[in-house]
Amino acid sequence: MRTECRRVASAAVFALVLGVASTQAEASELSAGVSLGWIQAGTAPRLAVGPHAGISWHIKKNLLLKLHDLCSLVPPIQVGGAGVYNHTSVSLGYRWEDGDVGAGPSVAIYLMPACGDTLCGQVAGVAVGGHAQASAYVMGPLGISASANVDWIGGRSLVLPGYASVVVVAGPAIRWSAR
Repeated sequence: MRTECRRVASAAVFALVLGVASTQAEASELSAGVSLGWIQAGTAPRLAVGPHAGISWHIKKNLLLKLHDLCSLVPPIQVGGAGVYNHTSVSLGYRWEDGDVGAGPSVAIYLMPACGDTLCGQVAGVAVGGHAQASAYVMGPLGISASANVDWIGGRSLVLPGYASVVVVAGPAIRWSAR
């Protein structure tokens, strides 16, 4: 039942994004890049590196609607081994010629090592939370992007029975505009 509710909610958000974007958007932009930062899930922070991509629609003059995906890979160089934390968000934001900022709800799918108060192990699941991102383009289409995601993970896990997860990454980005 819980999985079905998540699927229905995800489909509703996707339909809303497509509907708003297709009826009101003035222009669209694609952005992509690679980020480096950390994931804090449980008691130990972990290195995170990976690609990110987004598509945005300019709804009104400087109003922006953005669909963003960030795939953070936890390299196997740390205790507990490798992992992945894929984060998808829909955000509303403000844009200007050389950048944008935005925030909104998100959903994450993860399989990664984590340590709680007493146990360490692999945790897997789906988490909901929030996302904020800022991008500045300093050399035409080339720029830098930074994002922060906060999710509630754990649930029935013995390792993390209920923890907030924080992902903070930054790195180079490139954008393409269709006007």
